[in-house]
Amino acid sequence: MDKISIIIPVRNEEDYIDGALGQFFIDPIAGEIIVTDDGSTDRTREIAESYGVIFLDHTVEHHLAKRFPHLERSTIGANRNFGARNATGEFLLFIDAETRIENCKDFITRSLKHFHNDPELVALTGALWVIPELETWGDRLVYTVFNWVHRIKNNWLGAGEASGKFQMIRRTAFDKVGGYREDLVTREDGDMFARLSRIGTTLCDPKLVVLYSGRRAHAIGWPRLLLTWLLESLSFVFRGRAISTNWDRIDTKAKK
Repeated sequence: MDKISIIIPVRNEEDYIDGALGQFFIDPIAGEIIVTDDGSTDRTREIAESYGVIFLDHTVEHHLAKRFPHLERSTIGANRNFGARNATGEFLLFIDAETRIENCKDFITRSLKHFHNDPELVALTGALWVIPELETWGDRLVYTVFNWVHRIKNNWLGAGEASGKFQMIRRTAFDKVGGYREDLVTREDGDMFARLSRIGTTLCDPKLVVLYSGRRAHAIGWPRLLLTWLLESLSFVFRGRAISTNWDRIDTKAKK
């Protein structure tokens, strides 16, 4: 049987971590759940440990500062890599603390089927929507476009693109590309799929639906967030790194 490692990077996620973990215990799956915490000061650790999952403390600001002087603190890519280094699964399933899946067991079964049917498949993602009761018309419009972009880039152009809300990657492929870039404050998720697409096939299955709170857009508004994403993407393309040195500084109001 395939072993899956579910990796959830967190930092002060007491409002969301209970839902992220609880969904996997409604109909238990075969695999391990790893929560990698980057210096939380709230009840994140207490809640995570109550589920009996693997909880790893990953506070690496000083270590990263020596390697990447432009960063104010560690990145989500570094936190994901830390989880992967401690994982034992053949497949690494990365989600965020606010990611919600309606039926985890069916979701994972369908995901694994893709990998079994295509030996060249190295990474998988799905459709991203805001939780229905929280969704605004702006959310629906933006994610309709984004989901089509992800389908076209992965399934037709072979370019690779995905949100960090859900990425499932073969362990061998993850190791081959060296994991996530730890110097990127943002766009580390899209960069990961772009690099994976160069060594194999990446796929976006629209029937693999993941939901999330939409907290960032709801806090600062879609116009500002889209502009931020655009500028960060342009910086990544032309400078090879993000403008921001700390993503939390962009969306501080979105944390609650």
